[in-house]
Amino acid sequence: MNPRIIHSEGQSIQYVCSGKAATVTHVLLHGIGSGMMSWSNQLEHVKGSKKHQVLAWNAPGYGSSTKLGMDTPKAEDYALRMWQWLDFMSVKTPVALVGHSLGCLMAASATRLNASRVSQLILLSPAKGYGAASKDIREQKLNARLDNLIEHGPIGMAKLRAHAMLSNHAPESMRLKVQEIMSQVDPTGYTQAAQMLAHADLCWELTHPKPSCQVVVASGHLDQITPPEDCAPVAQVLGLNLIDLGPVGHACAIETPRKVSSLIGLG
Repeated sequence: MNPRIIHSEGQSIQYVCSGKAATVTHVLLHGIGSGMMSWSNQLEHVKGSKKHQVLAWNAPGYGSSTKLGMDTPKAEDYALRMWQWLDFMSVKTPVALVGHSLGCLMAASATRLNASRVSQLILLSPAKGYGAASKDIREQKLNARLDNLIEHGPIGMAKLRAHAMLSNHAPESMRLKVQEIMSQVDPTGYTQAAQMLAHADLCWELTHPKPSCQVVVASGHLDQITPPEDCAPVAQVLGLNLIDLGPVGHACAIETPRKVSSLIGLG
């Protein structure tokens, strides 16, 4: 799975494609301290499949993907860039949008903007954003995240935070994988994403209007980043039950790859 880059209107998107279906079936959107290779297990799972063609991007400001043009982007800005990318790649059929953590905000906003192009919306360990919180809380959460990045840099931040992304019983190989992916974040892209997280509101994105497609919300019950009590309200605004992925942490696509692959329709 070699990374590819497309260039359109002065913008670049880096991505990975896997599967041998004639049309794209799934688009995978990673979280804030991550990248497209957080989905490597799912991509590997379908590489010979004639039923699936799966795309996973590096979001704007990650890897070789061009950052967004504003200091404080909205979820909608990432969603618009995603649709521009898929338009350039001539993706016409509806796709299953799969978001993880911050990627859930992008996926939900993309669905709100262009519902007819989404066959299913799957939200894994969703980050709700702090848009509905007070200004003080928004600034506190944002400053804590950015101060950590400034003090430690991407590599130091990855060493400090990788363990929190997984359950305590996850093998060391998984922790090292999470750490490697997180250590590659670009400070500018990460800062833009942190600004988006501070001002976004996932529940608003999901109710203005509610998606017309099937929606699935799931998380592991040992998730320390977006624990079940934070994810459950996301499901509840749509009249859904939160699906339990089992005794796993935040990086569920890495820690329980088979269960996640099955849930998102790649089984």
